Amino acid sequence: MTADIAVIGSITTDLVTYGRRRPASGETLAADDFAIGQGGKGANQAVAAARLGSKVLMLGRVGDDAFGRANRTALDAAGVDTRHVTVTPGCSSGVASIFVDAEGENAISIVAGANGRVAPADIDAAANELARCRLILLQLEIPLDTVRHALAFGRRHAIPTILNPAPAVDRLDPALIALADIVAPNEGELALLTGLPTQTDTEIEAAARHLVESGAKVVVVTLGARGALEVGRNGSRPVAPVAVRAVDTTGAGDAFIGALAHFRIAGLDDTQALARACAYAACSVTRRGAQSAYPTRDDFGRFLSSQ
Repeated sequence: MTADIAVIGSITTDLVTYGRRRPASGETLAADDFAIGQGGKGANQAVAAARLGSKVLMLGRVGDDAFGRANRTALDAAGVDTRHVTVTPGCSSGVASIFVDAEGENAISIVAGANGRVAPADIDAAANELARCRLILLQLEIPLDTVRHALAFGRRHAIPTILNPAPAVDRLDPALIALADIVAPNEGELALLTGLPTQTDTEIEAAARHLVESGAKVVVVTLGARGALEVGRNGSRPVAPVAVRAVDTTGAGDAFIGALAHFRIAGLDDTQALARACAYAACSVTRRGAQSAYPTRDDFGRFLSSQ
């Protein structure tokens, strides 16, 4: 299969606890429910794009354990090509411990495991398949040297790239940011990347503008229930949100970015692609989980019709 989108990034297992509120330091608090699901920013974005109909190649690593086997099975079931998901002996798979409160907001702790072993050599090993892709999607849950190598690969082969700089790195190298065609942080990540405040819409736009002035071509800031903001060299435009009752916001940003990648290669213009990505993310938060909450193309069509 020749892929439309290559996702190079993390694959984890989500251990999710649902409760009324997060426990305070030193406090033991009874919770309401628990679930195990598949996650990782890379895998989430790959599944979102695949559920919408894109042909997606996943490049990453899992451990030689039950979590890793379940991750690969879930990606296969979503239609993602896992030929370049490498099993790493002697290393655990990635794990995310997630707490979701009664308002659907979450707090997450991540153990990288095998994700920390994704190397530039893995990019080189998949070069023939990657060179035929129409878009490369990356995050920061794998080593920065590997991210840089993949972005440079995209630049050499004239393949558009989207970088989701999450989890954010304080004052990330502007030269790395400049390699990406689209940089897509949320407002908290934007603050860390730039060292600037992002408490108001004016501050968010100014911080995004700073990234553009530092070399980024286009910055798309995800704003949760407030939609998104696109800032480029020719100006800025807000993207209106879709109002829903949030049940679980875990993976919503990944839903947005995976959908944005899908709609861009599907031929929609920037305005349409961003609007559809916001709607897809909104649909995802009406269900529990990350990948398990991502709608198929048909489900998403019914959601759009109901709005």
